[in-house]
Amino acid sequence: MEEVSMNKMGVMPVGKLMLNIGIPMILSMVLQAVYNIVDSAFVANMEGVGELALNALTLAFPIQLLMVAVGIGTGVGTNALLARRLGEGDMERVSRTAGNAVFLGIVITLLFVLFGIFGTRTYIASQTSNEMILEMGVDYLRICSVCSIGMVFYAIFEKLLQATGRSIFSTVAQVLGAVTNIVLDPILIFGLIGFPELGVKGAAYATVIGQIVSFVAAFIFHIKYNKEIKNNIKYIKPSLKTILEIYAIGLPAIIAQALTSVMTYGLNIIFVSISENVVTAYGLFYKIQQFILFAAFGLRDAITPIVAFNKGMKSKKRVKEGIKYGLTYTFIIMAAGLIVIEIFAEPFSALFGLSGETQGFCISAMRVISISFIFAGANIALQGVFQALDSGIESLVVSICRQLIFIIPVAWFFSIVAGKDNIGLVWSTFPLGEFLTFVIALLFMLNIKKKKIEVLN
Repeated sequence: MEEVSMNKMGVMPVGKLMLNIGIPMILSMVLQAVYNIVDSAFVANMEGVGELALNALTLAFPIQLLMVAVGIGTGVGTNALLARRLGEGDMERVSRTAGNAVFLGIVITLLFVLFGIFGTRTYIASQTSNEMILEMGVDYLRICSVCSIGMVFYAIFEKLLQATGRSIFSTVAQVLGAVTNIVLDPILIFGLIGFPELGVKGAAYATVIGQIVSFVAAFIFHIKYNKEIKNNIKYIKPSLKTILEIYAIGLPAIIAQALTSVMTYGLNIIFVSISENVVTAYGLFYKIQQFILFAAFGLRDAITPIVAFNKGMKSKKRVKEGIKYGLTYTFIIMAAGLIVIEIFAEPFSALFGLSGETQGFCISAMRVISISFIFAGANIALQGVFQALDSGIESLVVSICRQLIFIIPVAWFFSIVAGKDNIGLVWSTFPLGEFLTFVIALLFMLNIKKKKIEVLN
C-alpha cells in the first residue's frame, strides 16, 4: 500500500496526478492567504483607528512575506530534492534531506527572532512618520517575528508531506491553523468572552497561534505517515553537500518570493509619496489578490515535484505532460480569478469600511492590476518548471523581471507623471511588467526544452 502511494508520482496519469496533488496544495496556499486577509478585515473595523491599523499591517507585510519566502523557499528546495531522491530510490539520501531541512528550520527561526527583538522599529520607521502607525506596526511585526517558529516549521513539514504525495495532510494542518486564526482574531482584537482587548497585538497573537497549530499538526502527520523518511537525530546533523543541494533548487525560490517583499517595500515608499490612502488601498488589494496568486503558487508547487520526479525517472513524455497540464490548469485558475475580481471589485472593497478616496483607489487597483493575472499565472507556472529542471537561474531572472526591473522603476515614473489624479496609470505598471516578463520566460522555456527535456530517454 505504501509503495503504491509512493509510486503514484511516476504511474498515475499526469492530468489526474496534477489535480490529485495540486488541489490540496492550492487549498493550502489559499488558506495561507487567509492569515493575511483575516487580520486586515478585523483591524480595519477597529473603532476610530481602523484605517491607521490597516496601514500599519501593510507596512509590516513585506517582512511577513520575507519570512514566508525563506520558509517556503527552503521547503521548495527540500520538496524537489526529496522527490528526485524518491524517484531514484535513494532512501538514505531521502532521510538526510529531510533531517537537514529541520536543521535549516532551526537556524531560520533564530534569525527571525533576532530581527523581531532588534530590527522591527527601524524597519517600520523607514516607511512612516505617523507615530500611531509606527507603534501599531512595531507591535504587530515584533510578535510575528519573535514567534515565527510555527510559520517556518509548518513550511518545512508541509513540503515533506507534499514530496511523498501526501499533500492532503498538509492541507488538513493548514485548515486547522486557519480556523484557529479566524476564531481567535475577533476574540483577541476586540476583547471578547473575557479576554483583554489587544488591538493589533491581538491580530498578531491570533496569527502566530494559528501557525503553531498548523506546524504541530503537520509534524504529527509527518511522523505517522511519511514512513519512507527515517526520523533520526543523526540526519539533523548538517551536511554541507545536502544543504547546498537544497538551496541550489530552493534559493531561487527564496529570492523569487523575497523579491515580492522588496517590491512591496519599495512600492510602499513610492505610494506614500502620492498619499497614505494609496498605500492602504494597494496593501488591501494585494492581500485580496493573494487568494488568486497563492492558488497559482500552490499549483506551481505541484508542478515542481511531478516534473522533478519524472525527470529522475528520465520520462520525457511525463515531463512534457506535467508542463502542459501545469500551464493549462494555472491559466484556468487565473482567468477565473480575473473574472471574479472584475465583477466583485466594489463589494470586496466595501467589506473593509474604507473612506471614499481610499475605497476608490482600491477599486481602481482591482480593475486594472487584475488584468495582469493571465501573464502572472504563466510566469509562476514556468518558474515551477524551471526549478524542477535545475534551471534556477532562469527562474530567478523571471522573478527579478516581474518584481523589480519592470515594476519599481516604472511605478516610480508613473507616480510622478500621473499622481493620484490618474492612479490607473500607476496601476498599469503591473500588467505591463507581467507581459514583458512572460516574453522572456517563454524564450527560456524553448531553450530549456531543447537542452534538458528532449535529451531524456
